[in-house]
This record gives sequence, structure tokens and C-alpha cells, in this order.
Amino acid sequence: MSWTTIAAIYFIVWWLVLFAVLPWGVSSQYEAGEIAPGTDPGAPVLHGLKAKLAWTTVVSGVLFGLFYWAFVTRTVTLEDLATLWGLLKS
Repeated sequence: MSWTTIAAIYFIVWWLVLFAVLPWGVSSQYEAGEIAPGTDPGAPVLHGLKAKLAWTTVVSGVLFGLFYWAFVTRTVTLEDLATLWGLLKS
């Protein structure tokens, strides 16, 4: 597998994990009772984006590492996935 393929797959995993991590720990201005004039009440009070980016990088690195290990050691093959999804009869 080329390094560009590895980078592309990691990039996709990173973005998927980011969208899963974004809602963690967010409280809206309405929930906090501190609505700033001219803003939406559903806007977050503190978004904590730096921590979320760090967590995203760590979690996606672990997930990608597991996927890469399974690919390199042939623990899970494309035929296994096709059988699991019902594309091939076992």
C-alpha cells in the first residue's frame, strides 16, 4: 500500500472521528442561561475545539492503527467483508 493511500485513508478516518467527537461536552447558551444578544440560543458556550482536535487525532490514530494491522496481517480480508455483507455465499 502506498503512502498516499495510507494518508488518504487516515484523512477519511480522522474526519469521521472528528464529526463523532464534535458534540462531546457541548452545552448551548440556552442550557447555560447566558444568551448573548444577536446569537442563536443553540450556539455553544465553550466549544473546546483544541481538546477535540487532540482527541480526534489520538482516537483516529488508534483506529487507523488497528485497521492497518488487520490489513497487513490479513486478519480481515476483502473476501471476509464481502461474506459478512452477504455479497458472497460461504
